[in-house]
Amino acid sequence: MKFARFLYHGESFYGIVDKKIHPITGDVFGEFQIRSEGFKSEEVKLLPPCQPSKIILVGLNYLDHVKESQSSNIVPEEPVLFMKPSTSVIGPDETIFYPDGVERLDFEAELAVVIKDRCKNLTPSSVPDHILGFTCLNDVTARNLQKKDVQWTRAKSFDSFCPLGPFIVDKIDVSNLKIQSYLNGKLCQSSNTNRMIFSVEKIVSFVSWVMTLLPGDVISTGTPAGVGPMQAGDTVEIFIKNIGTLRNYVKKA
Repeated sequence: MKFARFLYHGESFYGIVDKKIHPITGDVFGEFQIRSEGFKSEEVKLLPPCQPSKIILVGLNYLDHVKESQSSNIVPEEPVLFMKPSTSVIGPDETIFYPDGVERLDFEAELAVVIKDRCKNLTPSSVPDHILGFTCLNDVTARNLQKKDVQWTRAKSFDSFCPLGPFIVDKIDVSNLKIQSYLNGKLCQSSNTNRMIFSVEKIVSFVSWVMTLLPGDVISTGTPAGVGPMQAGDTVEIFIKNIGTLRNYVKKA
């Protein structure tokens, strides 16, 4: 099933996507009914597919990205966690703002997990029962600030630095999916989720040991090699097989 969150005549809805987008009645994280009426894609504006209380991300989770990111090439023994604020989230076809004082602004294609219910201390085997579905995420990063600060909070947390979407897709095998990024139509990253160091189940379990997860929270699983800079005027796209393409536009803040 493919979930969308969208705006229609000034009102936001969750919906189910097939040939049209059908609004639901009820709770997308619980029980709901699919309404018979449907809207064409051009009749609605897609919003970020969920409203997370927090976004937890994993650094250095693809071996090739470890090699391009650090001279030591040390593979992490456990997931390396950091966070973005909820205010960094934007949806499909929205603008990534290039802040003053940032010398290099990078894109990073990532597979993201959307949590279904309140949960804590999950075992890896129990993780699938607590996942609503999966979506695309662009871990926008002010690279010069990341290097300057050593820790990553400021570099990852500006408004618009977490494009998310376009949909949440459930019940797919995410252990072997093509993941790519394109800048102005040029392929930049091309990899597969089967190259992740830590699996989705391991990552979600590990995060839930640290903090309570809430419905709609997002956990992103790292980026492969090929990250690179964006400029004002650029179009960046994140593609993940069986999920879709997340497109955003870069503009000077």
